[in-house]
Amino acid sequence: MRTELITIRTGDQPVVVDITAEAARFVAGEGDGLLNVFVPHATAGIAILETGAGSDDDLLTALEDVLPADDRWQHRHGSYGHGRDHVMPAFIPPHATLPVLHGRITLGTWQSICLVDPNGDNPERQVRFSFLPG
Repeated sequence: MRTELITIRTGDQPVVVDITAEAARFVAGEGDGLLNVFVPHATAGIAILETGAGSDDDLLTALEDVLPADDRWQHRHGSYGHGRDHVMPAFIPPHATLPVLHGRITLGTWQSICLVDPNGDNPERQVRFSFLPG
C-alpha cells in the first residue's frame, strides 16, 4: 500500500472543498486498485457529489437544517454550536473508497471527491490518500 498525507486550507467558515484533482494526481501512473480517502478529524467528512452547480452549497444548507449550529448539543467546547460538528461524521463519513482502473479514479461524469468541513475552529485539515494495488 502507498499512502500520502496532504493539508487542505478550509478557512473559518463551513465549506465543501473539491479534492478530486489531488486524488487523481496521487493515483496517476498506478494500475488497477482501490483508493481510500480518509480525513483524520472528528469534525470533517468525505463526500462524493457534484460540485459547481450548487450541490456543494445545498449540502451545507442541508447540514444546517438537519444539524443546526445552536446550543442544543452537549458537546460545548469551541465556537457556538460546535457540538453539531462532532455529530456530522455520522452523516458524512470520514472516508471513501473508490475503484481505480489504469491509474484513473472511476468516478461518474458529475462526481467529485469532496472534503466537508463545517468546523470553522480549525482552518486546516489533513487528508490521507492510500492506494491498494489490485
